[in-house]
Formats: sequence, C-alpha cells, structure tokens
Amino acid sequence: MTSHIHCQNCSMAPLCLPYLLNPEQIEQLDSIIQRHRPLQKRDLVIHSDDPAKFLYAVRSGSLKSYTLDSQGGEQIIDFHLPGDLIGFDGLIDGNYRSYTQALETTMLCEIPIQSLDQLSTELPGLRRQLLRVVSSELYSSKTLLGNLNHHSAQQRLAQFFVTLSSRFQQRGLSSREFRLSMTRADIGNYLGLSVETISRLLTQLQRDGLLQVQNKLVAIHAPERLRALAV
Repeated sequence: MTSHIHCQNCSMAPLCLPYLLNPEQIEQLDSIIQRHRPLQKRDLVIHSDDPAKFLYAVRSGSLKSYTLDSQGGEQIIDFHLPGDLIGFDGLIDGNYRSYTQALETTMLCEIPIQSLDQLSTELPGLRRQLLRVVSSELYSSKTLLGNLNHHSAQQRLAQFFVTLSSRFQQRGLSSREFRLSMTRADIGNYLGLSVETISRLLTQLQRDGLLQVQNKLVAIHAPERLRALAV
C-alpha cells in the first residue's frame, strides 16, 4: 500500500461511494478498498478485454478512457477527475471494454468488484449509490451523444468548458480558473473536432472575451455568456 488515507478522511468521499453511508458502513467499505500504486503520465490502469476485477476511484490526478477502432485509432469516451469511479463497463460481461490511461501523476483506490458486490447486498445505501453513479454515467454519455449530433462545433467546445468548470466546482476547486490535463488533440478527439478547429475556436472565444487560455491554464471571464453559447 502506498497511502494511509481512508474513506473517512478523504476529501473526495462526497463524490464517491461513501456518499450515502454512515460511519460504520464507510468503515466496512474501507476494509475492502486497496490503495493503488501511483500512476505516472501515460500509464495504463485498464486494458480493454482484460477481466474486470476492480472498480477504481480517483483520489488525485486525472485520466482518460478510450476505445480503439478497427484501424487502431483512439476514440476518447470520457475524462476522469478526483472523485470519479472508473471501470463500470466491465460489469456488462466481466471484461473491460475500454482503455484508461493517466493524463498526469494520479492516485487511485482499487475496489474489488466481487467484494463490492457482496457488500452491496448487506448495505442498501451502497447499492443505491452504485445505481446513482451508473445512472450519472449513462446520462453523461447520452448528453455527449446529443451534443455531437445536434450542436455546432462552437457549442460543443463551450459545453465542454461549462461542464469541466462545474466538475471542478463540485470538488471544491475554482470554477473560473483551472488547469487542463488533457491536450487540445484529446479535447478534439472527445468532441469529434480537429485540432485545428479547437485552436480556431479557442482563439475566437478569447477574442470575444469569454475565456483566456495560456498554455494549459484556463481562466473563464464570462461564465454566463459561455453557458448561453453552449445551449
């Protein structure tokens, strides 16, 4: 084990599985959780088609999940921040269906799926939380699909920043200033846009005074206007 931080004193607990549990139940959950070794940038924690043995809770850092097409091209399907849970696609048939890679130095908690399944039968609050997290993932996936199908390139990028801003705020961080751990190529891949389009749109958003991007630091100057643009 690489850390002695437990669910009871983890700042990400309100976003993670302990959300609906009392202190005694949190202790039961904590007893099955293992602290994963630190991941470095580009390290893979999940390989597609591997047996699904764990869910992973992000303690710090960030990751991306992606699939590969028939030509080996990468298609990013999600970005993960502290408090997120990873690996639910492995519950479908017992094998992971995507890859998950660290975007920077990242700390994870490993949750054995078999132990979690057994514990969730004893703790209704844990079962409800699992359903809440899965439902949230499904909603996010459908929202992204809707955005790709019906929104312009500018709307997609604006919505990306609005969503990211909200996610940082939920974690007690600034919603107006934050650092991007993903590249512009990653963002374009996720949104179905070219790197050139992302760069052009960022220039336009900065020219219009909505936000400023310097290297990977983002400062949102007009959040209300940005939200209006994303609709």
